[in-house]
Amino acid sequence: MHSMEEGAGDIWVDGRFTPWAEAKVHILSYTFQHGAGVFEGVRAYDGARGPAIFRLYDHTRRLFDSAKILGMEVPFSHEEVSAAQIDVVRRSGLKSCYIRPVCYYDGKTVGVSAAGNDTHLAIAAWAWDAYLGADAQEAGITVKTSSYIRHHVNAVMGKAKANGHYINSMMAVMEARRSGYTDALMLDAQGHVAECSTSNIFVIRNGEIVTPDRVNILEGITRDTVMTLAADRGLMVHERQLTRDELYCADEIFVTGTAAEVTPVIAIDDRQIAAGTPGEITRMMQAAYSECVRGRDQKHLDWVTAVA
Repeated sequence: MHSMEEGAGDIWVDGRFTPWAEAKVHILSYTFQHGAGVFEGVRAYDGARGPAIFRLYDHTRRLFDSAKILGMEVPFSHEEVSAAQIDVVRRSGLKSCYIRPVCYYDGKTVGVSAAGNDTHLAIAAWAWDAYLGADAQEAGITVKTSSYIRHHVNAVMGKAKANGHYINSMMAVMEARRSGYTDALMLDAQGHVAECSTSNIFVIRNGEIVTPDRVNILEGITRDTVMTLAADRGLMVHERQLTRDELYCADEIFVTGTAAEVTPVIAIDDRQIAAGTPGEITRMMQAAYSECVRGRDQKHLDWVTAVA
């Protein structure tokens, strides 16, 4: 899909299906004015047993956790929100798709406080494949260290996947792309590596896999998946602080996210990473992740929820 205005099908809004073009929010809604909403990015894959959603219940839990952090009262249960996502995918007719649940406030009151506004929930699904570019997973991407830092841990409560937080990511990735890079690397307020604009980062050197600790990152579900799959293969992932110069000297780097999946990084700040091609461990994790999300990893079938 090149434009969200070209969407077809129905969007689930507060328990009812609404035609895509009619699913609208008032211009003076609190979320539109202030960016206070929460959302998820979920994917369904056409796998071993047909279309199925990957780690549906973990995504739903994170949606509710994000709402709790912002003080939003979600007017549906975990079970209802998970079931609605299944219904949306089934109704879309898509075998593979991206799913977007979003909680937002209406515009019943005006002011900085959200009190007095009701919370609403919408869920849409659409076909969306190569988030970082058609050749990204095969050839790798280039990354620029951003001049914008990741939010301080006590500034905006960064464990919430909140709409307004992504202004930070938007500024960073636009800066990077204007300079000819694919994505941006975000440092934290102390100068340590945090994450990329919408993905977590893994660094490999001398056989050791390292990823930034959880203090100032969004704890990605794909990140957790890759750490588990690595452990299944006898590879331990260490969580610790990382500096940007450690990344320059890495043997391999890859980023992870629901949209990005497992994508190799071949250069950072004009420094080529090793040979400048995706490495062996990166390829291993790409293959393992691809099998897992499609329900072909017998050990983790509980992560896959059938749509049919």
